[in-house]
Amino acid sequence: MKMIAASALPESGRGTFYASPYSAAAARLPVAAATSAPASGAAGRLEAQGFLLVPDVLQPAECSALAIDVQAGLHPAGGSKACTPSASGGQRNLLEQRWCQDLARRLQQLPALTGLIPASLVAVQCTYFEKTPARNWLVPLHQDLSIPVAERVGARVLQGWSEKDGALFVQPPASVLQELLAVRLHLDPCHADDGPLRVVPASHHQGVLAPATARAVRASAGELACHADAGTVLLMRPLLLHASSKATGGSRRRVLHFVFGPRQLPCGLRWSVGAAAGTAGLTQPLDH
Repeated sequence: MKMIAASALPESGRGTFYASPYSAAAARLPVAAATSAPASGAAGRLEAQGFLLVPDVLQPAECSALAIDVQAGLHPAGGSKACTPSASGGQRNLLEQRWCQDLARRLQQLPALTGLIPASLVAVQCTYFEKTPARNWLVPLHQDLSIPVAERVGARVLQGWSEKDGALFVQPPASVLQELLAVRLHLDPCHADDGPLRVVPASHHQGVLAPATARAVRASAGELACHADAGTVLLMRPLLLHASSKATGGSRRRVLHFVFGPRQLPCGLRWSVGAAAGTAGLTQPLDH
């Protein structure tokens, strides 16, 4: 298995997706501009490779302000129940909060992401991940197969019902998963020793994969480590094979992981309460 790095580079490399020339896997991957090329070209690369790094979507100061909003939401004033991240560093219910809904709308309308988050999609989930020396974890190779829904529905095509942090999840048909888009906003730099996400390019085209098949695909295609600076956005199809290792440094890696999906679901499913809150007012202009 080969691994190379995909980074959003500063200055002369600004807006570039970089694959190291020292890997055979890199020879099969184009060096593609994430933001300097027309949006249609970037959207095409996103669909072809299943992921795209877009640097400088937000400034570091904006990321710091968002981190304050996150902490206020995790530890609200006035006696409200705190929403402490789990042992794996994740908190799934942020989309219930107004600042998070506003951020989802803003991301969809930012010039740097024009044409990359379709207007037909709405924010349906936001998970906060915080990887630190005290709260460190790894994630094995997988695809994101579950979505948050409001209630159980008796349809045979729906599988893997589960509850996480008090929310109900289900695995819908692959046709639904193919419509979803994950938008990961990095609040901190994330480099080799910060446990970055590793992805297997173009693996999303193969549908839902059994674990053994997924490992074989990664062994054949290789994987890329997605390095990012604060303010970088990683767009990713949830069916893309991905994993991450434990951080080996002493820094903090904070990420807001949004999922955008279609307004309507099949089989009588409805998005969960938090997701429904995220869809409210999406056609309204943003306050500047």
